[in-house]
Amino acid sequence: HVSTQANNTNYMTYRFWYQQGAKRVVSARELSLAEIKEIREHIPEDLEIESFIHGAMCISYSGRCLLSSFFTGRDANQGACTHPCRERGTYIFNSKDLCMIEHIPEMIEAGIDSFKIEGRMKTALYVATVARTYRKAIDDYLESEEKYRANMDWYKEEISKCTYRQFTTGFYFGKPDENTQIYDSNTYINEYIYLGSIEEVTEEGLAKITQKNKFCVGDCIEIMKPNGDNIEASVLSLRTEDGQQVESAPHPQQVLYVELSTVPAVFDLLRVHKEDIEGGKQ
Repeated sequence: HVSTQANNTNYMTYRFWYQQGAKRVVSARELSLAEIKEIREHIPEDLEIESFIHGAMCISYSGRCLLSSFFTGRDANQGACTHPCRERGTYIFNSKDLCMIEHIPEMIEAGIDSFKIEGRMKTALYVATVARTYRKAIDDYLESEEKYRANMDWYKEEISKCTYRQFTTGFYFGKPDENTQIYDSNTYINEYIYLGSIEEVTEEGLAKITQKNKFCVGDCIEIMKPNGDNIEASVLSLRTEDGQQVESAPHPQQVLYVELSTVPAVFDLLRVHKEDIEGGKQ
C-alpha cells in the first residue's frame, strides 16, 4: 500500500505505483470526488483506491510539509506530526476536520475501495467511536439507502461525542473557502472522557480495566458496544488489584476491577460525558 504521503494526485502516479507492485494507493487529500472518479477510470481494475473519509485536514499538500520535523524533530511523513501549523496564536492554517458521514453514497460512486479515518495522536475512544459509526453507516447504506438516511441523526450524534474541530467536506466538492477554516482557536471540542477498555470480566462480574482518566463510585457512565449500542451504567464499586476498595480512580494506568450496574463484555469501552464528571452529576 502506498501512503498519502507520496502525494498521489493523478492516474499516472497510480499507474507508476501499480507497476512497482502496489495493490492500493491512498489518494492525496487535495483531490475532489470528480478527480478520484477520473483516476478510477484510468487505472487497472485490481488497483485499489483508499481515500480519507474523516479526521484532521493537513493545510499542506499531502506529504510535503516539513514544519513538524523542523520545529520538533517529529517527522510528519512517519506519522508523528505535532500540528505546529495550528499553534502560537496564528490560526491561518487551522482547518476544520473532515467529515463525510453524509456523503458515503458519493464516496462509493466515485470508485473508492477503502475509506480511511485519520487517527494520528488520537485516543482509543476516538478511533473506536468513529470507526464504529462509519462501519454501521456503510453497512446500513449497502443494505438500503432509506435505512442509511433514517439513521443519519444517530451517526452525527455519535461522531459529536468524539474529539473534533468542527466539520468540513474538504476538497471533495470543490476548492475549500474561508468557511472551512477556524480563525480564533486551535482547541478541540471534547464532550466525552475515555475511561478504559474491558480487558477481562471475572466470574463475579467485575470488569478489569487499565484506567485512563479519573472516575468515582456513583458516577453514571456509558458502555460502548462494538455493534453500536450504548448502555448507561452506574459505578457500584472499585477495587485495586490487591482487592482494596476505593472510592475513586485518580491515577492514570492504574489497574482496577469495576463493578457496574450492567455487566460489560471484553473489548467494550467505557466513557463518560464531561458534564457528568465536572458537574458532579450521578
